[in-house]
Formats: sequence, C-alpha cells, structure tokens
Amino acid sequence: MVARKSLLLPLLLLPASAAAEAPVSENVDSLLWLEEVEGEAALHWVRAENDRTVTAYSAADTFKDTEARLLAVYDSDDNIPMVSKRGEWLYNFWRDADHPRGLWRRTTWESYRTDAPDWEVVIDVDALAEAEGESWVWHGANCLRPAYERCLVSLSPGGSDADVVREYDVPSRSFVEEGFALPLAKSNLTWIDQDHVFVGTDFGDGSLTDSGYPRVIKRWTRGTPLESAETVHEGDTGFVAVGAAHSSMFVDGAETWSRDFVFQYPTFFTNELFEVTPAGLVKIDKPDHTSATVRGPHVFFSPREDWTVGDVTHKAGSLVVADYKKWMKGKRSAITLFTPTERTSLEGWDFIEDQVILTVLDNVRTRFEVLTPGKKAWTSAPMTGLPELSRVSLSAVDSDASKELFVVVTDYLTPSTLGVITPGGELEPLKSSPSFFEAAGYTVTQHFAKSKDGTEIPYFQVAPSEVPDGGLPTLLYGYGGFEVSLLPSYNSSAGIGWLERGGVFVVANIRGGGEFGPRWHQAALKEKRHKAYEDFAAVGEDLVKRGVTTVPQLGIQGGSNGGLLMGNMYTTYPDHWGAVVCQVPLLDMKRYTKLLAGASWAGEYGDPDDPEQWAFLEQYSPYHNVDAEKAYPPILFTTSTRDDRVHPGHARKMARLLADSGLSMAYYENIEGGHGGAANNAQRAFMRSLTYEFLWRNLTGTAPQLGPHAGEASEPEALVEGEGEGEGAAE
Repeated sequence: MVARKSLLLPLLLLPASAAAEAPVSENVDSLLWLEEVEGEAALHWVRAENDRTVTAYSAADTFKDTEARLLAVYDSDDNIPMVSKRGEWLYNFWRDADHPRGLWRRTTWESYRTDAPDWEVVIDVDALAEAEGESWVWHGANCLRPAYERCLVSLSPGGSDADVVREYDVPSRSFVEEGFALPLAKSNLTWIDQDHVFVGTDFGDGSLTDSGYPRVIKRWTRGTPLESAETVHEGDTGFVAVGAAHSSMFVDGAETWSRDFVFQYPTFFTNELFEVTPAGLVKIDKPDHTSATVRGPHVFFSPREDWTVGDVTHKAGSLVVADYKKWMKGKRSAITLFTPTERTSLEGWDFIEDQVILTVLDNVRTRFEVLTPGKKAWTSAPMTGLPELSRVSLSAVDSDASKELFVVVTDYLTPSTLGVITPGGELEPLKSSPSFFEAAGYTVTQHFAKSKDGTEIPYFQVAPSEVPDGGLPTLLYGYGGFEVSLLPSYNSSAGIGWLERGGVFVVANIRGGGEFGPRWHQAALKEKRHKAYEDFAAVGEDLVKRGVTTVPQLGIQGGSNGGLLMGNMYTTYPDHWGAVVCQVPLLDMKRYTKLLAGASWAGEYGDPDDPEQWAFLEQYSPYHNVDAEKAYPPILFTTSTRDDRVHPGHARKMARLLADSGLSMAYYENIEGGHGGAANNAQRAFMRSLTYEFLWRNLTGTAPQLGPHAGEASEPEALVEGEGEGEGAAE
C-alpha cells in the first residue's frame, strides 16, 4: 500500500471550522478531544451520532424482527447452561429476560442430568445492582479449593476490564465483613490459603505498568491492611503485567503437592516464571518465548520459536515435558510430546489426573490425542468416541480427581451439544440446544484462496447448496492476530440475522491467527502485518471469482484487532467491498500505545515512537491513510464508552475524520458494555441487529438516507484556544 505522507500536529489543535479546509492528513490531531472518554463535548458528539445511526437503521421492520428474535434466543431457557465443577456442585452463570445482569447459581450432578435442574441462586447480580445503585456486570468468582466456600467475586461497573473484588461466603450467601476486598482497578487477586492471598493492583503512583496492569505483587494476610502486605516481586514499568498464583493438586480433599509462582510478561508474547521458595524467587530456566506449566512432578514447555535442549531441537509450537525437580537442578533432559507439521498445530491441552489431552488442529479441524506417562516414556493414543467432522472442545471436569471431560460438539449449522466422556469410553450427551434458525438448504464447505505471495489461505463458507447466477449478499468475517484461531461454531446470530435473509456467511483463517501454530501468527507480525491484509483481500477476491458474490454485495466485519483489519480493508482495498462494519477497533497506530492497554500490544504491531517501526506502522494505520479524494464503501463503526482495553477514541476519531471529509459513515457507541460492546442480552441483540441491518441494506441497494452529522458540535473551547489539552492530548 502507498501511504499518504502526513505529519501529525502534536501541539496545534485546529478548530472544527478548519476541518473542511485542511487536508485530511493535516487535520487528524484536531480530534484529540474525542479521546476524552467522559468529556462533555465528546459525549455530546457521540449521542448525536448514535441518534443519527439509530434513526436511519432501527425503524425498519427487518431490524425490529431481528432484534426481537435475537433477544429471544439470548434469553431462551433452552440455551445450554454451561457449568464448571466446584467440589460437589456444578456452577453456572445465567442471563435471561427476568435477570438481564445474571444469576450465579449451582446444582448437583444428579439434578443437572435431568431436563429441569433445580438451581440454587448464589448471587443475584440484578438484585445486587439495584440494592447498591451500580450497573454491575459479572466478571466471575475465584473460589478457594477444596471446599469452594469462600470466593473472590469480581464485579465491573458497566462492563469495563477494571472491576471491584470482594470476598463472598457461599454457605451464608453474603459478602464477608472485613474480608479481602479491592476497589475498582485492573487487579490480580488469587488465593494462597484461607488467610492469605497474592495481590497485584493499583497501589498508587508507580505500581502499574505502562499498559495499565499490576507490576507489583504482594502477599496479603487476612485482617491486616492492604498497605502492610509483604512485597513478593516488582516488575519493570515497561513490562505488560506481573502476577502470581498458588498451584496445587488435591486428592480426596487433601493437598498432595503445592507450589507458589510469580510470572511476568516483558512483552505480550514473552514471559518469565519464578517459583516462590523460602530462599526467595527461583527462576525457571527457559527461553522467554516459551511458556511453562508445572503440574505434579512434571514441567511442560511450549516454545513459540525453535528451541534446542541438549542435542534435540524442539520446533516452534511443540509440547515438551521434563522432570521438574531434575530441571530445577540443572539436568536438561526433555521429551517431545507433540511436533507440529505444515498443516497441524497444537490448539491447547488439558490435564485429567496423570494424563494429558491434546487438542490438535488439522487443516483447521479438531482431533485429540491422549498422552500417558510411563516409567521410561510417554505413550500416545487417539481420543475415540467423538464426532469427526464437527468442531469438538474438551475441558476437564475435575483435573485432580476424575478422568471425565466435558465435551462441546458444534458446527456452523448444528446446534451445540454438551456431554461428558472418559478416554476410551462413550460420549454421554447431557444437554443440547434447539435449532434457533432454519438451516435446511445450507451447507458448510472449506475453501482455499491464494494470497499475493502464493500462500493458501483457508476459509469456511456457509451458503445455500446452490448459489444463483449473480451471487448473493455475503458477509466475510476475520480477525488475524494474537495467534487466535477462528474455528467453526453454531452461530444463531448470523443464522437469524444473515443466513435466513438469504445471505452467505464466510470466516477467513488469515495469517496472524493461530490456525497453524506460531508460524502462522508470526508470518504477520509487525512489519509483516500486510500479509494478513493481503490474505483477507485474497479471500474476498476468491469469493467473487467463484461467483459466490459480487463486489457490491460483499460486506466485511471484524472487531478489536479485527477492527484494525477492517480499517485497513477500508483504506487499502476500498474497491473490494460493498460495505464495512468496524467494531471496537484500533485505528490510530501512532497513538495506540498511549491509550489504555495499548502499550501491551507493541509486540504484535510495533512501537510507533521508534522511527524505524513507525515507518511500517504508518503503512497500516487507517487513521493516517484516509484520502478524501478516493471512493470508499459505506462503513459502520461501533464501540463502547466503557471499553478500557481498546480506547473508544480510535473509532470516534476515525468516524469524525470521515465525516469531516464528506465520506459516508455511520457510528454507534454503547455507553456501557466494555470491550465486548454489550453489558446485557438486550444490548447484545441491539448491536448485532444494527450490524446485520446496516450490511444488508447497503449490500442490496436499500440503504436509508442518513441525517446530518453532529459535526458542528465542536471540541471544547479551551482546546481550540490551546488553553488546556486534557487527557489524551499529545505530549
């Protein structure tokens, strides 16, 4: 891509009236006021743009029908209540029409196996929110083993990553007076035993990393003030995060082994691990690119780059095991348990007692292996009794005391089924979801597009068995980052909002993801980021070439890192698409490291403060590559005010830039919802309905007339006059 040569104006802040006269590239920093998350002028602009978009797209009967049907699905009692085992109980978090914020509840195995389990409510989040006057969003509970009676409950106001943590007593159904508790922050609070926890939080000035996460870990004793907690470790401010954990195994309620660990992430993709001993921290010897998991007598390593131990080189993406005690004594002997190939990768692994279950992706399809330790070697056997052509996910029911595994079976058109299985046994179905949309006549196929450099890029297509001449409206979804794999799963939202209308749904497995292990991810890191964008464009081209769709009928969607993908598809390949949906996106790659958690992603994208790295970052910074003279497809931006991971300023500034440039755009910002974009089922149904309505109307030539922008609601007067730059202003 050829970038526009532009200079940011770090100190000069142009008034809104200058926007129409200044070239796009010279105007960008006049929009810094939109980074004021709760700024009066920024929110005034947000509400006006929200009204403009909602007025245009929510009035149609198709929108209302989709929203009502999606909400009914999300609130349906027929959804599978997914559970986790804690002691003798199965716990579930549940939302429905009567409980939009949710119920944390539990039942017994015997009851769960029935058609109508008898649930005991442990915490009613709606009642708690009403009683306390807070918009609480459930962030989970960390319960103390083996009794699981004391839990550290995390609650977020509005859905931000930051939350408050309080100790909760399950038997009495009450928060513990004078118990462990933390105010609102991005914290790390984990049990050691009933009277001690590891805590990392905002302790004051200098206690957080540049990414906004804890860098100081302390050991906190019950009944003492947080200020007196003993410091265990301090990481550098330039690191992403520092944390600690108590690792143990229980058999028949008794702890058979335990160890304490401190971990730190110098970058998003590197880590260091230390065991906490009476003599202090002892570092586990390994490359920083390699993860390590200690369980019982073993330590498991997974390198992201080739790693030579002794005379053996373990390939990136492999799984390696060693005797932990011997390793810590300097005896470097390791066994390879899994080696990837060109088309296979290790998606993950789980423990059941002394065995390890590997989840392997083979051409983006799942299969499983059971590894068993022996006196001299480990043996491997395939996991049988599972469907071969569906996506299957496994997780241990109780890794310490049982060989049972929860199994979820799904694909794009088949409702999910939950069951349990043991290695060598038969699958016992427990729960199944009903069909929420009409899938008859649709088929799922896998295809491969050839990218610019010749690499074959797989993608899944859900389409009618016969596509008519002239093609169909098609929605292409992608992500392509952070080694995240996009695997098939039942998608009632796309089924109702897209497929039933007659559309085609496509998911691209582009580089930057994890579908083929670390090499697939690393192929699109930093200066190679354009490879992911070339891959996605190639999939779009292949869909048109195959006659599935046409350019005017081809819409695309992505969020977060996928929002950056959408931004680049918009600026670099505008003639490929009929419409774009860009959700909770990164877009300003010059300032992303200065906004919220952005500094933690420099390992993925690069450092914009380094001139050499900015040279390639600028090439894929959508905010710096808008050309008002070009023809662009219509685009919808969605984000959340409460997103404290990807700053809403990215979407705000890009949308305003397009509006000031006379380019077609729609914008909607949810006032709460966090990085997921929605805090409850009603918001979720609205946001997804808006997405499908925008795409369908624009891809079928029935787009509504949008009202005038809120462009005249200019930035605060102080900014215009240079009297105060506020949060988010340029340094």
